Amino acid sequence: MAVEQPTRAPGTPPGDQTRIHNIGYRNYDGPRLGRSYATRSLYSQSLRGSYGLGRSVKSKVLPMLLFVVMCVPAAIMVAVAVATKAKDLPVDYTRYAILMQAVISLYVASQAPQSVSRDLRFKTVPLYFSRPIETADYVRAKYAALASALFVLTAAPLLVLYIGALLAKLDFADQTEGFAQGLVSVALLSLLFAGIGLVIASVTPRRGFGIAAVIAVMTISYGAVSTLQAIAENQDNAGAIPWIGLFSPVTLIDGVQSVFLGATSASPGAAGPSDAQGVVYVLVVLGLIAAAYGLLLRRYRKVGL
Repeated sequence: MAVEQPTRAPGTPPGDQTRIHNIGYRNYDGPRLGRSYATRSLYSQSLRGSYGLGRSVKSKVLPMLLFVVMCVPAAIMVAVAVATKAKDLPVDYTRYAILMQAVISLYVASQAPQSVSRDLRFKTVPLYFSRPIETADYVRAKYAALASALFVLTAAPLLVLYIGALLAKLDFADQTEGFAQGLVSVALLSLLFAGIGLVIASVTPRRGFGIAAVIAVMTISYGAVSTLQAIAENQDNAGAIPWIGLFSPVTLIDGVQSVFLGATSASPGAAGPSDAQGVVYVLVVLGLIAAAYGLLLRRYRKVGL
């Protein structure tokens, strides 16, 4: 419906000259796609946004650059292995993400606030909940999208290593087993890092504050744990090293994969946790993932009011 206010011709008596015209609007009578479709759409949009797809060129620069930085060392390793006809890759599949943890942390710091802080800043969260989507749907979509983006970031270089190993004619069974172990490791890492990043970013609507907070948590925790582990080793207190590793996301993943995935531990002494301590590591990782999901649910129940 449209309202027209025609101009009054000279000599026309004054009065209300409003006219109403029917220009063909009608109610939507198609299928209602519902809650699951809205959740999938939010997941897809958030995943694309994690790499700047569908956004400005400026938004694509950092995530794509970090993706390249993750893959280039793997490509160099593959080239060296093929050229020298090496009998094994220079680095294990399970070790690659630990070596590149600084790049992964930077990616989380840049994309977790992008995923949730803008919705908080512009107060669009209640608009999501005015549709069939619910709080749990929003949290699941955002969590799954960032975890999927992280998995792509961390699994892509492993795929490069695996293809290169096959081109170098390394043992197929050994490389396939190592590749599968690496995928399990980075999947767990993606869930843990995504949860921590989203919880921190959801606290503030300011994207810059969220980036700084995520970097601080990831960097300070790893630096503090590494320092304390080195001190424990120098003081011949090797038994304390695995327990100290429980207080950093990176060392948590390192401990889990050293016990259950046959990886070499990056902790001082390279002994790694015992089997019993490995169970504790797994429980702590799963507990942190569940806690992150619960905290996000609690946060967005308040925001959506």
